[in-house]
Amino acid sequence: MTKTTDTPKPGLRAWLGLAVILGPVLLVAMDGSVLFLAMPKVTEALSPSADQALWTLDIYGFVVGSLLIAFGNIGDRYGRLRLLMIGVTLFGLASLGAAFASSPEMLITFRALMGLAGATLLPSALAVLSELFVDPQKRAQAIGIFAAAFAAGFAIGPAVGGQLLSHFWWGSVFLVNLPILVLFLALAPVLLREVKATRTGSVNVLSVVQSVIGLLLTIYSVKHMAAEGFSTITLLLGLVGLAILAWFIRRQLTLDEPLIDLSLFRDRVFTIAIVTGLLPLAAWSATAYLSGVYLQSVLGISVLRAALFSVPGALLLTVTCIVTPMLVARIGKRSALITCHLFIATGLLLLLPIASSGGVGWYVASTVLAGVGYGISFSLVAETAVAAVPSERAGSAAAIAETSNEIGNALGIALLGSLSVLIFRLQGPDLAGTFGETIDLPGLAPAVIGQAKDAFVTGLQIVAVAASLLHLVLAILTLRWVPKVLDDEKDADPSGDGPRQAATEAEASDSNEGAGIR
Repeated sequence: MTKTTDTPKPGLRAWLGLAVILGPVLLVAMDGSVLFLAMPKVTEALSPSADQALWTLDIYGFVVGSLLIAFGNIGDRYGRLRLLMIGVTLFGLASLGAAFASSPEMLITFRALMGLAGATLLPSALAVLSELFVDPQKRAQAIGIFAAAFAAGFAIGPAVGGQLLSHFWWGSVFLVNLPILVLFLALAPVLLREVKATRTGSVNVLSVVQSVIGLLLTIYSVKHMAAEGFSTITLLLGLVGLAILAWFIRRQLTLDEPLIDLSLFRDRVFTIAIVTGLLPLAAWSATAYLSGVYLQSVLGISVLRAALFSVPGALLLTVTCIVTPMLVARIGKRSALITCHLFIATGLLLLLPIASSGGVGWYVASTVLAGVGYGISFSLVAETAVAAVPSERAGSAAAIAETSNEIGNALGIALLGSLSVLIFRLQGPDLAGTFGETIDLPGLAPAVIGQAKDAFVTGLQIVAVAASLLHLVLAILTLRWVPKVLDDEKDADPSGDGPRQAATEAEASDSNEGAGIR
């Protein structure tokens, strides 16, 4: 084989195809965060309960994360472009329904349908992209752009929502999806090719059901107990959810065609990278949502100004995601992973000086510093997923990486958000379960409002400290578990192709002791 034959340079069609793919990718990521600043307006219009408000925020991420792996497998078997076209159509219809929802139940249902459609898009989009760019260096560059678009979607979601809400009603945050989706449906058949892997068999439906039900029951239990207190029924539901998740994992170890290929986790570098995809998104989503409430409801800042305050961190996050491949080439993957967690941990701690009387400067500084770490994490996870598997498993492996992002996004609001709710319930004026419900009560004395605001700020600070500590732990684990040879690969081969792969294989072999996955 020769380089000219096997690795042709991508032409204009490939780059135009990449541009077309990035539209839905940006939207899927953006819709995970676009409601962070919009929820006060949604609450005002639809009057959801505390539980309904949380489900409105995180049902999208749960459905996307739960089904990504299944749709990665489906795309591998039945055609990635076909799945993209179906997913984009459903995403548009669900966005239209969400924009005109007249009740919390309708909005939650359409958000779930948007999540279902989003789960079809991400793994297939990355797999189609890999087929467009055969040359390894250009493929890495394209994946970096893909990761940057995904990161930008998460980052700019609150800013886009805030800008739209300053001019239009809350449903506009969903209608903005439609022009981009229509453009994709018009151009994709012309610029993109159908891609199938030569695989047989069918997706295991029981595994999909196990993962979805187990996850939703577990999270429901945690959220309900944080907001309402302990109850036997809620605890039992949580235990049932955990048991179903354990059953799911056990089945994956014995299936010939598992929904999630756990053998990939034999490689400790891959494992650290996937956790790096989950934890930063959990920290970011929780603090972004809680900070949006802090800026608007505690400090009384307008939604437009709150959106503008989020822009510096979003811009730095996006730029960092683009330049991360150059950073990795200079300092190595191991050092980049450690740097990622240290930046996030430090940035989160900058939320400690905020108070109910002020702290916007600390908030902006926190988003800027943590944004560097978030950008590194998004880029590294995408690169690791594609590099670790054969091309025919690209859809499934991409799904694992994107699942870690989406589940992290949902878990951040569900678990860390529930921690904030618990702190408020323990330290607040004990008039209602959440901060929003409390300050909406009529006739509150200024002292009671002040107590509620202080309790909410304390909850936000505790969430920031907890997430920061988790990132410090992950930085230490990266230092201990990821071999230093990954830092030396920049000296052996600046392009990062051959020695990186050799190092990955050597580390995987070293980590295989006692790993009997199958």
